[in-house]
Amino acid sequence: MKKKYTFVLLTFLALPGLAQQKSAPVPNTKSPVRSSSTVQKSEIAVDSVDTFIMSIMKKRQVPGLSIAVIQDGKIVKAKGYGFIDKTNSAPVTETTLFQAGSISKSVAAVGALHLVEKDKIQLDEDVNIKLRSWKVPENDFTKDKKVTLRGLLSHTAGLTVHGFPGYEATGAVPSVIQILDGKAPANTQAVRVDYIPGSQWRYSGGGYTVMQQLMLDITGKSFPNYMQETVLNPLKMDKSTFEQPLPAEKAKLTATAHSADRSVVDGRWHIYPEMAAAGLWTTPTDLAKFAISIQHGFAGKPGSVLSQSMTRQMLTDQKNNDGLGVFLQGEGADMRFGHGGRDEGFDAVLTAGVQKGQGVVIMINANDNSRMVNQIVNAVALQYGWTWYPVSKPIARIAQHQEPAQLAPFEGRYELENNHMIAIQAKNNRLFSLSDGFPDEEFVPLSATQFASVDRDLFLTFSPDGKGQVTGFTLKEGSEERNIPRIGPLFTGSTTAPDPDPERMKRIESALKAMSKGGDDLKEAPGIATGTKEAFVHGNGDLGKIKTLRFMHSENVAGRKIQRHGSDVSEIVTYVSDNNDTIRYVIIHLTAEGLVTDCDIVSN
Repeated sequence: MKKKYTFVLLTFLALPGLAQQKSAPVPNTKSPVRSSSTVQKSEIAVDSVDTFIMSIMKKRQVPGLSIAVIQDGKIVKAKGYGFIDKTNSAPVTETTLFQAGSISKSVAAVGALHLVEKDKIQLDEDVNIKLRSWKVPENDFTKDKKVTLRGLLSHTAGLTVHGFPGYEATGAVPSVIQILDGKAPANTQAVRVDYIPGSQWRYSGGGYTVMQQLMLDITGKSFPNYMQETVLNPLKMDKSTFEQPLPAEKAKLTATAHSADRSVVDGRWHIYPEMAAAGLWTTPTDLAKFAISIQHGFAGKPGSVLSQSMTRQMLTDQKNNDGLGVFLQGEGADMRFGHGGRDEGFDAVLTAGVQKGQGVVIMINANDNSRMVNQIVNAVALQYGWTWYPVSKPIARIAQHQEPAQLAPFEGRYELENNHMIAIQAKNNRLFSLSDGFPDEEFVPLSATQFASVDRDLFLTFSPDGKGQVTGFTLKEGSEERNIPRIGPLFTGSTTAPDPDPERMKRIESALKAMSKGGDDLKEAPGIATGTKEAFVHGNGDLGKIKTLRFMHSENVAGRKIQRHGSDVSEIVTYVSDNNDTIRYVIIHLTAEGLVTDCDIVSN
C-alpha cells in the first residue's frame, strides 16, 4: 500500500485502474442537475451527456462532479451533478470549488512564462542565478548541465519527488524550503538532482516546487498573490485561488474530498503548500476560461496572458509529448493540450483542441481509478461532434452463454502491470473489471475462455493450467498483446484458515512495522528485500494501522513473472485485519527466499 501522491496522467486522459478498496453506499443521484445561469435555456435541458454522467456516477458511487464544455471558443455547458459529500448535504453547482491537483502546474506555468516575457528570467539560464532564499544543491550531475526553467516546466531538470500527499488540515504544514530540503514537518524527501539535467524525462512535482520558490524570489510576492494578479484576475478566473490553507469564506464553497473507497478525507481535504504543483482551488468553468486563453494565445487573439510566440513555445513538445506545463497529443490541426490532476480525494482532467476552439474540464470529489473520466470525455466528444478527438463507440457483441460455475474460475486479482492490480468479478453471464471495488469495464463471453469488452477493441483470453486453475490471461488491444498474471482470489467476509506457517506471519508483522516507520528502523530490519527498503525509506503510515493479521490464503506464483520493487515474487500470502469494524485484506508479496517485497491493503 503506497502513499497517495498528487496525480499526473502521462497521457492525460488515460486513467488506470488500481488496487480495489472498500465499497460505500450509492449516493442519491435523483436530485436535479444544477446548471449555470450563464448558459442559454436550450442548453439546460438534459442531454445525452447528462444522462451518461448521472448513470456512471451511480455506477462508480462518485458523490459529486462538475463539468464545463467549450464549443466554438465559448463555454456552452457548465453544470454540477450530485453532492458535495456522500451524505447528500448540499448539491454540487457550477461554482463549487474543487482542488485541481496537477492541473495547477499548467496554470502556474503561465505565471512563470510571463516572467520570461518580462525579462525577469530566461528559459534556459541556471535557476540558481535568480534563486535567493534557497539554491538547487550542486553535485556531479550539475557540473556541466544546470537546472533551467525550461527543464522545470517540462520535467526534464533531473529533479526528484514525483508528487505530494498533502497535509491534514489540523496538522503542521511545512514551508516551501522545508519541503525542498525534506525537513520536518515535510512528508516527502528532499528535492535533488539525480540525473543530468535535460538528458531524460521524468515527472517531478518537486521541480514545480523549485519553480514556486523561484517565482517568489524573483517577484518578492507571495505565490498566491502573484498568480492572482498575473493570471487569475486577467483571465476572470473569479472563483479560483492558490491560497493554502484556504480562507474561511472560500472554504464554505468547497466540495468534500473522498478517497478511492469513498470514505471522507479527514478534515474534508488536505492542504498543499506545494501550490504550483498541486495547490489550485478552482472550478471547471474557470479552468475552461484558462484553456480558451491558451487557444486564443496560439491563434494570436486577445484574451491571453502570453504572447502568441510564447504560447506556441508552451505548446511545443520538449520531450515525451510534454510542452511547457501541458501535455500534448495529436498532430497539426488535431493537436490537443491538457493535464490531469489528483489531490487527496479529488480528481480532475482538462483537454482542449489547440486550434478547434473546443474542450472539456471535468472535476470530481473522489479519487477514482476507473475509466470514468475518460468515458465522460468520450461522451462529450460524441455529443459535440469533435473531429480532433479519437472517439470510441459501444461495440455490439454476441455473447455465448456461460453457467456461473464456468465463470467462477476467472474471478480473481491480477497484476495488470508492475504494482498495478486489477480485479475481475463474474456476474450475470459477464465478467467485470473492478476498480476501487466498484464495477468498471464489462466483458462478454465469446468462447469458454475468451471475453470481449463492450466498449472497445479489447479481449481477455484466460489460461487454465493442467489442473484447471487459471494462472492469468492474455490481454489483446488492437495489435498489442501481453500476458497478465494472476495474483490470487477475491475475498468476501473474514473467514480465516489455519496458518501453515505462524512463524512466517511473525516475520511479516515485524517487516510491516519497520516499513511503516522507514528510516533506520527499516534499514536494519531483516526479512525485507533491498528494493523495498529503498521504496519505503520514508515510511508508510497505512502499514502502521494494521493491528492484527489472520491467515486466509497463500498462492504459489513462481514463474508468473510478477515483480515488485525489483524482486521476483514467488508467493503471495493474504491475511485479514479487522480495525475499527472495517475489514482489510493485507496482501504480502514474498520472494523465493521469503523476503517481503511489497504489501497491498485492499477492502474487497
